[in-house]
Amino acid sequence: MIGHYLLAARVLRGLVATLELTAISMAIGIALGLMLAVMRLSPNPLVSTASWLYVWLFRGTPVYVQILFWYNVAALYPRLSLGLPFGGPQLLHANANTLITVFAAAILGLGLNEAAYMAEIIRAGILSVSEGQSEAAYALGMTRLKTLRRIVLPQAMRLIIPPTGNETISMLKTTSLVSVIAYTELLYSVQEIYDVNYETIPLLIVASIWYLVITSVLSVGQYYLERRFRRGAARQLAPTPLERLRRFLLAGHAQVEMPAERR
Repeated sequence: MIGHYLLAARVLRGLVATLELTAISMAIGIALGLMLAVMRLSPNPLVSTASWLYVWLFRGTPVYVQILFWYNVAALYPRLSLGLPFGGPQLLHANANTLITVFAAAILGLGLNEAAYMAEIIRAGILSVSEGQSEAAYALGMTRLKTLRRIVLPQAMRLIIPPTGNETISMLKTTSLVSVIAYTELLYSVQEIYDVNYETIPLLIVASIWYLVITSVLSVGQYYLERRFRRGAARQLAPTPLERLRRFLLAGHAQVEMPAERR
């Protein structure tokens, strides 16, 4: 029964939707999180306070509630418009139900929430780099943005990558929450099937297997990405699992050949 549904078309479509949600939400989270982290470290109190308020709001409320909020935002604002402040003309306007689809609500709920966590991760990575590095760059005439891009961030990546990998794996599983707004991701796909055939446990196992497979792939990618950014910090990198396996097999092969040579 499990093998029958593992590669079912509906389940695979849900899996693709889950991967899309994960990739887009993490891209939004990382990009917006970087901006918020830089804002938080800004000497301008208005900019740093705005960043702190964003992080406080989105970290302090459940992502489940945020997804529901964006899905039902049309009840609060039936029409969304963009215009000039202080009574200026409206440049763009649209119906909220048309603009914020189920997919858009899922992306907004997941991506904006993730940005708050990524902001703190990136900020911690930036603060881990010695201030002397920035001071030396300023002395050479580099701007604050160039110093951040060329000096600080490359060194901070060693500390940013591991928690970012964990956040990506967490996001993969968090996408299951969008089933509450009937978006057809992996969990909702199996729910649609077992609502008809009542094979609840086998289909939940199918979903769990796929989550474990994708999580394992992401974990391997995270390992090699961390290894790449450790190159400048360690004199000698630890061997990879494949290198350890190769050494073990070669050592075993050498031990088998030695008695044969003595004979």
